[in-house]
Amino acid sequence: MEKLILLLVILSSCSFSVSSYNVSSIFIFGDSIFDAGNNHFNKNSSAQADFPPYGSSFFHHPTGRFTNGRTVADFISQFLGIEFQKPFLEAQLAVLNGSRKDYPSNGINFASAGSGVLQATDKDLGVISIQQQLRQFQTLVQQDLIDKNLVQKSLFFVESGSNDIFNYFLPYGTPTLDPDAYVQAMLAEVVNLIDQIYELGARRIALFSLGPVGCIPARAILPGAPVDKCFGKMNLMVKKYNKGLESLVKDMPMKYLGAVGVFGAVYDIVQSFRAIPARYRFSDVANACCGGGTLGGLLQCGREGYKICPNPNTFLFWDYFHPSEHTYKLISKGLWGGKNSRIRPVNLKTLASTP
Repeated sequence: MEKLILLLVILSSCSFSVSSYNVSSIFIFGDSIFDAGNNHFNKNSSAQADFPPYGSSFFHHPTGRFTNGRTVADFISQFLGIEFQKPFLEAQLAVLNGSRKDYPSNGINFASAGSGVLQATDKDLGVISIQQQLRQFQTLVQQDLIDKNLVQKSLFFVESGSNDIFNYFLPYGTPTLDPDAYVQAMLAEVVNLIDQIYELGARRIALFSLGPVGCIPARAILPGAPVDKCFGKMNLMVKKYNKGLESLVKDMPMKYLGAVGVFGAVYDIVQSFRAIPARYRFSDVANACCGGGTLGGLLQCGREGYKICPNPNTFLFWDYFHPSEHTYKLISKGLWGGKNSRIRPVNLKTLASTP
């Protein structure tokens, strides 16, 4: 495995054409950062972004993505030269009603907005937990509805945990665990997920850190949270969770024979935008472009009474919880071709280029 990592590092210094990539599909697990419309097709869910002005900057109509355009998964797909992954529930519906013969060969997006790594997170919103996302994938593999050889050559993206940590600070319900124990419970669920997808054939696994959740405009709804600066207690939990994720990645070569894991340092990437906004063409890194109330964080974008900024891609945040497409594009570039400070031990371009 050490030789494989060394090979990856050497390859990272080389340039590749699209034909050099040994990846044609991505399987995605997570929350609203990646949701491409699963919640839209999940009529039991009240966590929705299937109304204007979501999607307005790129697709020019709502797609169920919780931003004004593309997400990180979309940009990485474009860098690979493959089509965007369809939400699982959309693909399943098409197969069941006969409008398509089989499941897409470019991967599947299982992510569900509002979900967390803990099963109880936002259960009342009818979201698809990451455990349920795993079962959906498991069923496809076990029933030979997706090619096992394809799975072994695919990229696997895992990003979840923001909702768990945000909900820890909500005023209703007293947490039964202290912050450290809560983070450990979250990490235990991530370990289980990785164990299971590895058993099902995953060999190239990218764990993405949470961004600085304590800086999102929606913190304005939390009693006691500052609005003139980030919520330090929340970001402290985020950093502990992210540190745990990176430890999982470091352990992968020993624990999972033949697997390569990478850790995307999204927290650090976003904090660099906040530190020097002008360098990244941001005019505002505190407020939501689309929303209402303090920081634009008291009202969901598109709901009655919302306001929207004239140029969304000069804002770090699109709405009260989520980045703008411009932010996602910059994050994607860092993860795709970035140095060790952005993603480690190698970047996604290198991971996708290995035999």
